[in-house]
Amino acid sequence: MEIYLDHVRANVSDLQRSIQWYEDTLGFNVTGHWPPENPNYAHFETEKGAIFAIMEHEESPSRGRFNFKVDNVDAYWEELKDKTEVVEELFNTPYGSRKFTIKDMDGNELGFVQL
Repeated sequence: MEIYLDHVRANVSDLQRSIQWYEDTLGFNVTGHWPPENPNYAHFETEKGAIFAIMEHEESPSRGRFNFKVDNVDAYWEELKDKTEVVEELFNTPYGSRKFTIKDMDGNELGFVQL
């Protein structure tokens, strides 16, 4: 039996507001909604095939942390640092990578890492 991670999902309090934030702030593009007649779920697919999803869940949004690989973490940091809530400023890790972490509007932590 082969097991692999297909995608990750963060719960958000307002789907449309969150879609706009992920598109406008991070530059992601929605590639699908569900259910078609009244969506409460949207996913974003990267060029390399990974899927990141958000789902409206007003009762008790869970908080998560997701790390995204980026080619130029310094440039992305400069682009985002004044537009978002910063959890960890840009730093060099003991593992040889460079990263920073921000929060989306629902408190989910988004790390951006350059290896």
